[in-house]
Amino acid sequence: MNLQAKLTLGAVLLETLIVGAISAVDLGNAMEIEFEAARKPAEVVRLVAGDYVAQTLNRMRDKPLREALRDPALSLWLNSVMTASEGLFEIAVVDPHNEILADTDPSRLGVFEPPYPDFQTLVAETWFEKVSLLASRKNSFYQMEKALGTTAGETLVTVRVVVNTALIRRHVWPTLTRSAQVALLLFAGAVGLTFLVSALAFRRLGELGHMLDLVASGEYAPGKDGAAELGKGAPGKDELAVMASKVSILSERLRGAQFEVSDLRGNIDRLLEDLEDAVFIFDREMRLVFASGSVEKFLGTDRAGFTGKSLTDIFPPNTTLGLMIAQSAQTGRSIRNRRAPVAIAGQTAAVLLLSVDLLETLPGATGSGVLVRLRDPEAQRKLGRELQTADRLAAISRVSSGVAHEVKNPLNAILLHVEVAKAKLARGDTDVIPQMEIISREILRLDRVVKTFLDFTRPMELNLATVPVQKLVDEIVELARPQAEALKIRVMVAQAADGVEVRVDGDLLKQAVLNIAVNAMQAMPDGGELRFESSATADTAEIRISDSGPGIPPQLREKIFTLYFTTKKEGSGIGLAMTFRIVQLHDGTIDFTSEPGKGASFSIRLPIAL
Repeated sequence: MNLQAKLTLGAVLLETLIVGAISAVDLGNAMEIEFEAARKPAEVVRLVAGDYVAQTLNRMRDKPLREALRDPALSLWLNSVMTASEGLFEIAVVDPHNEILADTDPSRLGVFEPPYPDFQTLVAETWFEKVSLLASRKNSFYQMEKALGTTAGETLVTVRVVVNTALIRRHVWPTLTRSAQVALLLFAGAVGLTFLVSALAFRRLGELGHMLDLVASGEYAPGKDGAAELGKGAPGKDELAVMASKVSILSERLRGAQFEVSDLRGNIDRLLEDLEDAVFIFDREMRLVFASGSVEKFLGTDRAGFTGKSLTDIFPPNTTLGLMIAQSAQTGRSIRNRRAPVAIAGQTAAVLLLSVDLLETLPGATGSGVLVRLRDPEAQRKLGRELQTADRLAAISRVSSGVAHEVKNPLNAILLHVEVAKAKLARGDTDVIPQMEIISREILRLDRVVKTFLDFTRPMELNLATVPVQKLVDEIVELARPQAEALKIRVMVAQAADGVEVRVDGDLLKQAVLNIAVNAMQAMPDGGELRFESSATADTAEIRISDSGPGIPPQLREKIFTLYFTTKKEGSGIGLAMTFRIVQLHDGTIDFTSEPGKGASFSIRLPIAL
């Protein structure tokens, strides 16, 4: 059901509810009026008949009660009163045992009858119950009565006025029928008017929808198919005309944007042509939307041959690669760099890395697109090695800058004292022993710097082993605890890497972490807190060492991993540089955060053992 049908149906239902409510109120009021009109005459007859019976009994005190009530004049009067009142069926006088002593129907004299329901209760009922009673067309009897008694309060007789609903129906039903007919006419008129208004309103909306269809297809032009006629209303007075003019402006802008999109699409195509990965994009129906230019390298077929094909055509489910992609698309779970064999021309050619991602769709849309990416693991390893080489070159550059600083100072001292010695000898002063001693010390110092640098840059032989992260952290904590207790430093441990293992040289990594821990403890000579933590992600384990010391000043943060850089009087400036080198050798990373007055936190991240 389209929107027009829904709105029209809703309007009809609303009109039905309104007309129905008004008609129900009108019928209810008419019903109340008619029943009240029937009650009032019956009430008058009840009172008048009661008085007349009382007068008759008083007039015939010398006669027995039964004989007095069978007076022909009384019977004649009761019949005349009943005939003059509409809706009355019977007027009877009964004794306390319900024996009829006088009646408008002489054949009922002496018959014992139970009392009928009170007519007053029927008048008080809801209009729906009254309509149901009249519509049933049954002869239902109700009564109104007046008791006559002695001065002592003893009831002698009761005057009973009986009402027949069939007689009431004869007067009420025509009124109800007319009200119902008026209600039906109003309903029919309201429905017809609703459909007419709906047709007039949606005709213009249909024209606007046609304009939007033309814009979507790129065929819209002002005046085409009469579409511009919609916008002839006065601006600001006709909302649909304003919308039509905005659609026209939007169309012009879209035309301009089409050229930009075309250029952008061409640039994207050229960019993806150079990608080493094979990229496939499928829509919600699993039809190929796009394939990158490197597809031929992986599947042996030019991407033009895949145009319009489905996912199962390109990656058959009877292959390992196709089965993995189909399962990911059905379950909605992404795949990240999972190894999978790929066949070219029916032969297994290589093992590739497969990644599958589900593409998000607009809210309310069903299904989602799929992005498939194939990657050569050898190219990834090559890129990883290049990144590692770049990291190590950066580390060597950082170390070299510290060494250059340490070498520069002795050389400057040697050059200075050589010049002093030359000046003395030129003056004939041969006492150059002090200068020679200084030059000798600086040469020895320079020798130590060079040896340290050679030791630092010499390739290390790693004795790798698979070690649980939590066990490694526990061993480091036990090594650091004695010095921490001596300095009244609290040691806290929080581990969250249960079952996670790393492949490392345990001794070297302990040395690297202890270098950080020792620096942290030396920064807290008056006590504090030293915290060791471990955690893990999908492919990385992390060891974090935090302290509550004064923190690292911002101006020193870029130098702390530099060889020979130290802020301590007796420091060598080798510890953190060695830590940096050890972490690099394990293909890990190290970084830190620090806030003045709130300590520092160092994080070492290592790849998880496979």
